[in-house]
Amino acid sequence: MPFTTLMVDLDDTIYPAGNGLWEAIAGRIDRYMHEKMGFAPAEIPALRERLHSSFGTTLRGLTANYHVDELEYLAFVHDIPVREYLAPDPRVRAALLACPLRRVIFTNADKAHANRVLAALDLSDVFADVIDIMDIRPYCKPMTEAYALALRKAGAAAQDCIFLDDSPRNLAGARGLGIATVLVNRQPPPSPSDVWIPHLADLPAALQKLAG
Repeated sequence: MPFTTLMVDLDDTIYPAGNGLWEAIAGRIDRYMHEKMGFAPAEIPALRERLHSSFGTTLRGLTANYHVDELEYLAFVHDIPVREYLAPDPRVRAALLACPLRRVIFTNADKAHANRVLAALDLSDVFADVIDIMDIRPYCKPMTEAYALALRKAGAAAQDCIFLDDSPRNLAGARGLGIATVLVNRQPPPSPSDVWIPHLADLPAALQKLAG
């Protein structure tokens, strides 16, 4: 296999979507914007959508327009009892350990949240590093600059890297640099540019396709 590095997104990729964790985080974002920033609850959903669309994440939009304290924001929105939502999946652990590449997490969240999630999933020892939102400042996925910084942090060239994410938008940003991409989502990709697997436990099948 010509690849050396496997970069894996965290939320809704390392575990399947729909368990309520992201909804809990989204609720904390709404609370932060209301309690810490004074936005009326009724205006928050549209503002969040606009910021996410324009800047990639709500945090990047709030930082650019309102100069929020990034560390305070990240600590607040990720103050979630993740073990109430997550449980280890031996199939995922086995699939990752069978992958002969160096494995790193690449997330728009922060390391503290990533480490809690990995611990809850019994995957802390599976990944060599976590590349988080602070490592790619002032960018974030799906910005091309974010992937360039992540590659530098991972010590990998684009052509040597495979990136897994649940978001087609994020994968498009990676493809722009020549990174091989795998969509991990119950829904097939809108474009045949990506290898598709419905669950991270299906990683061996994706690797086989990319090797062929």
